[in-house]
Amino acid sequence: MAMLRSTLMSLAILAMLVNLAMAANYTVGGANGGWDTSSDLQTWASSQSFLVGDNLIFQYTPNHDVLEVSKSDYDSCQASNPIQSYSGGTTNIPLSSQGKRYFICGTSGHCSQGMKVQIDTLATSAPPPASPSSKPPTSSVTPLVPTPVPESHSSSPAETPKSTPTVPSPTPSATSAKPPSSTAHKGGFLVNITMGIIFVMTMLQAY
Repeated sequence: MAMLRSTLMSLAILAMLVNLAMAANYTVGGANGGWDTSSDLQTWASSQSFLVGDNLIFQYTPNHDVLEVSKSDYDSCQASNPIQSYSGGTTNIPLSSQGKRYFICGTSGHCSQGMKVQIDTLATSAPPPASPSSKPPTSSVTPLVPTPVPESHSSSPAETPKSTPTVPSPTPSATSAKPPSSTAHKGGFLVNITMGIIFVMTMLQAY
């Protein structure tokens, strides 16, 4: 169990490291744009695939800022009730959860001029942890078993029953049969043992 827990913990740490290594930084507006009124911000955002763990980087001049707002405030360009507000010229916002987020510029008239962007963050796909198996591994090797030799039904002349004419028996005791001889069973058992010994010796010689 200790080894299993260590393996699962290692897989979890590996998944976290993979996510960190795959995290991307997106400058809002792209290489040819920015957080301003002249960039087609929504077209830029639609062309990207944002994943949990990525970062948004807003770069802007002092006459702009960044407000995170609700969907209704985004649609109406309402800046009076922001969820978060940022300023300072450079803002780094981590995308820490799946879902849609909405950003606008709080400067009067800038949002209605197109300075707004909707970010749709998708979940990262991590490999599922290995599930422990409670059953021991089964061997694919089929043991070789000597093939049983069918019992011989041939009997010696002394054991061959004599045919007697069928006549009415005056008493019940005359019709009672004798128990069958066990000589044939013993002979088959000895043949099986002999074949088994021959098989084992053949396998030993092969190796």
